[in-house]
Amino acid sequence: MPVGASNLCSMQLSNRVLNRTLLARQHLLARSQLSVAQMCDHLVGLQAQDVPPPFIGLWSRISEFEPATVSDGLLDRSLVRITLMRGTIHLVTPPDALRIAPHIQPELEKIPFRKGFNYGGMVGLDPDEVRAHGEAVLGDEPMSAAAMRDEAAKLYPDRDPGAVVQTWLYQLPVLQTPPRGRWRDNSRPVWSRIEPWLGAPIETDYPVAELIMRYLRAFGPATTMDMQTWSKLPAMKSAVSALGDRVRTYTDERGRTLYDAADLPLADPDEPAPVRLLGWFDNAFLSHQDRSRIVGADDAVPIRSFASSVSPVLVDGFLAGMYKVFVKGGTARLRISPLRKWTAAEVSEVEAEASALLAFLEPESTPSVEILAVGADVRP
Repeated sequence: MPVGASNLCSMQLSNRVLNRTLLARQHLLARSQLSVAQMCDHLVGLQAQDVPPPFIGLWSRISEFEPATVSDGLLDRSLVRITLMRGTIHLVTPPDALRIAPHIQPELEKIPFRKGFNYGGMVGLDPDEVRAHGEAVLGDEPMSAAAMRDEAAKLYPDRDPGAVVQTWLYQLPVLQTPPRGRWRDNSRPVWSRIEPWLGAPIETDYPVAELIMRYLRAFGPATTMDMQTWSKLPAMKSAVSALGDRVRTYTDERGRTLYDAADLPLADPDEPAPVRLLGWFDNAFLSHQDRSRIVGADDAVPIRSFASSVSPVLVDGFLAGMYKVFVKGGTARLRISPLRKWTAAEVSEVEAEASALLAFLEPESTPSVEILAVGADVRP
């Protein structure tokens, strides 16, 4: 049974309580009956700069998930892929695209004119003029990055056109239109400004307090640095202080203050956690400064280890291995590198979940699940 939230102010929470609470709020302890749109709203979007991860994330969280739901949603514009938190593409519903983008946009617009951006490729240009050119180029119709580069080369012949296009994509509230993002469709990105694609204006009055409360409901309890890591927004401490009695506080094992929605329970640390295979860059891993609640006490696996389609395996709720799928000659191989020795029961559960994921991802291929030696390279 969950631990009730009442009379627990300033209570110290173990890492295992934080782990199980995160998994419960992420719908990773038991698959949910929520719709795709409802799950996107609850999680404040799914990380989606690559095509497969949000499908894997939804499959891991929703019972009987149908990937066509996402493809259809992108086509009928009830779902969108948009640059949001941390400057990365997220799969969200239109209301979130319209109301979260204005919070994120000011931070994104600062990036291109720093000396470290494209080796200073935009230094010396007037940001307002560059933005105006970008709005004129992109207009009201979707446009490929290649077509945008052609226009950038005409407007700024002495600059790297790729840097100019990147600048426009940071300066303007934009989203990626289909076909990219549909099930198994890795087409090159085509971009559109948000408002013409959704036929609605940007909302500028959505309170940042609501965004923080939603973060806590999906990722809490959390420190202000966790909130900043997730959002890249400034002034988290003042934003949290404005929440008043909507939040309560705890401490973690290191004595840091954790904030949480006052009406939410904590999970039972002894709750069983099923094996889960997530997609690379899943927000369950990227949304805290201190990732020990899911990585475990030994935070030795850097985020870059999740690149190149190498993805995490959760055993007993914590990172316990990495996997990657290789498809060749009609065979789909899901190769797993454990980070520690697994029990026979854990091996059996990993094999079952991996087989189910492989059947979902590559139904036409002959499946092969391979559990390697501890620390082995997943590459064949």
